[in-house]
Amino acid sequence: MQIGIIGAGHIGGTLVRRFRELGFDVNVANSRSPETLADLEKETGATAVWAKDAAADADLVVISIPQRNVPDLADGIVDARRPGAPVIETNNYYPQQRDGEIAAIEDGQVESAWVAEEIGAPVYKVFNGIWWKHLLERGRPTGSPHRIALPIAGEDGPGRELIHGIVDRLGFEPVNAGPVSESWRQQPGTPVYGKDFNADDTRKALAEATRERTPEWSARTGVS
Repeated sequence: MQIGIIGAGHIGGTLVRRFRELGFDVNVANSRSPETLADLEKETGATAVWAKDAAADADLVVISIPQRNVPDLADGIVDARRPGAPVIETNNYYPQQRDGEIAAIEDGQVESAWVAEEIGAPVYKVFNGIWWKHLLERGRPTGSPHRIALPIAGEDGPGRELIHGIVDRLGFEPVNAGPVSESWRQQPGTPVYGKDFNADDTRKALAEATRERTPEWSARTGVS
């Protein structure tokens, strides 16, 4: 399987390492030149490329960059992926902490829907709420007790099936979190965000989420 990863920070870099452990071929890019990823390339055996080339012939694409940088991606950034290949976005909107105000999100657009609109392709939201060290170190075989569950929002079909299988192989329990229109249930500030819940508790937390954007996670503090 060929995977293209755009973003080599905590989550993107961790996924490079984990996917290479599973034997996948990985192209990885950051916002700079491939040479700046020489250490990661040497460590993992991944291939460092320019961001515009990361999705070429990929069976799966992962975008893992700061939310504010999504509009800076090249037009058609994922168009060279193989037909039907799903796109994962791991991003979170941190208005006060990093990103500043993104008006469409503040006005109520779901974060992942905004990303999909910006890149011109449907997305799945996953890996956005797990601490990178736990993603690196706490995968467990299928059926293990206390296995961490990861919610996955996106459309049903082969793309979801592929992603569920990969999440399982990484050592986590995949949980169907509904379509992207429901992905607000796993955004920052929700009951599931940042928690290492099992599958049952993950479903319960998703069900308990509300769409209100709390002051901590808004650029318009005090405005829901």
